[in-house]
Amino acid sequence: MTKQPDPMTTHPVPGFPVTYVKPTITRPNIEVGEFTYYSGEDFESRVTHHYEFYGDKLVIGKFCQIAAGVEFIMNGVNHKMNAVSTFPFYILGHWAQEQPPLSEMPLKGDTVVGNDVWIGQNATFLPGVRVGDGAIIGANAVVASDVMPYTVVAGNPAKLVRKRFDDDLIVLLQTFKWWDKPVAEIQKLIPLLNDRNLDRVKREIKEALR
Repeated sequence: MTKQPDPMTTHPVPGFPVTYVKPTITRPNIEVGEFTYYSGEDFESRVTHHYEFYGDKLVIGKFCQIAAGVEFIMNGVNHKMNAVSTFPFYILGHWAQEQPPLSEMPLKGDTVVGNDVWIGQNATFLPGVRVGDGAIIGANAVVASDVMPYTVVAGNPAKLVRKRFDDDLIVLLQTFKWWDKPVAEIQKLIPLLNDRNLDRVKREIKEALR
């Protein structure tokens, strides 16, 4: 029997610093799906200002491709902005300020990345953004707002460059959810997932969904 890919393998490419992220996660406020990889050794070090008392999570789907130098900045980076000064006296010793309640902090919620998202080198994600399935994030982009599924964004702040496909195919792919299928079935789908004839892809997905 042919050996199947194992999502709990740490280094799927022997001799290269490519890491399946899921088996390396130790922090309860980070969730990563199967087969998502990072081009590096210590993914958790790329998730910064992430403090459990804020209650925010980083959630990343399956089969994402995360290049070296990517950073996810979480809510702990935010300073109180509804007063005269933004200086955080309360976290620096011996200043006469108590920690403000979380209700007074500019918290943006969880950061959520969908499935099959390709993230270019040195991209930065600000707190609370949501990235749809199949999106492509350009190198050095600063993602400060939500990214729609199957779009390409780039720049600082990241802006829409184009949609990857027409709306019909985007809806089909989000309905089909190939990333949720068993590994053996995904193996059989690889020719379809690599097919550049998008009309044929549409026909086959529609047939599979019947």
